[in-house]
Amino acid sequence: MPDTLSLQNKVAIVTGSGRENGIGAGIALALARNGASVVVHFASDSSKTRAAQVCETLRRAGGQAIAVQASLDTVEGAKLLVRKTLEGFNTEHIDILVNNAGVAYFCPITEELNLEQLSNVFQINVLGPFYMVHVVLPHMPRGGRIINISSTNSKRGNVNISTYAASKAALDSLTWTWAGELGRSRGITVNSIAPGPVLTDLYPKGHEQALMETEIALTRAENRAGTTADIGDAVLLIVNEKSRWITGQYISVSGGVTY
Repeated sequence: MPDTLSLQNKVAIVTGSGRENGIGAGIALALARNGASVVVHFASDSSKTRAAQVCETLRRAGGQAIAVQASLDTVEGAKLLVRKTLEGFNTEHIDILVNNAGVAYFCPITEELNLEQLSNVFQINVLGPFYMVHVVLPHMPRGGRIINISSTNSKRGNVNISTYAASKAALDSLTWTWAGELGRSRGITVNSIAPGPVLTDLYPKGHEQALMETEIALTRAENRAGTTADIGDAVLLIVNEKSRWITGQYISVSGGVTY
């Protein structure tokens, strides 16, 4: 096997990658600069300009990129994203799927329930990846890679964001199940990448500092939060052919956060 991390001729979808300061954009950049053709996915109209900027960054790095808007809380939205991917790159295959799109809310169990937020967390963080994998599979060849972006919160929880932690634990369970379901039969690996503290727009507004300080105190590698590039590089390693014997794993990319 060649000693390279090249993703030349690979087509990748990174959901939730339309914000330039987000983990999704960091992942998309790592894949694009190593040769992949990358779909930058975004959901809301407010992210349209930012998604275009992410695409431009990817192109300047030497990759190919297109932006696609789709809501992933329905199967129809997932089908739209896949169809636009195949059309946009004039291809019949999707080699890499990174399920990164997610939402988080501040939700103390002692306060009044927000049922809309409760439903939305599981719709986007759990059912969204389920829809995407189901729709992508007919187009994913042997050697395909599925990465679910989890969180260290799925193992240790975090006070007052229990719905987010629970949704990521559910996503990890899907990782382990899909790895068995898709490995021997299709030659596809499935892994969870679990970031620790990385300051992005995902943090519940008004609670960013407190949550970050708690998490940074648990890191071992350095006294800092992670960066989107830290997560992107980890994903790059796992989607590469050299990681063919790694599947069904929860990989903490957190600077050594312990539980």
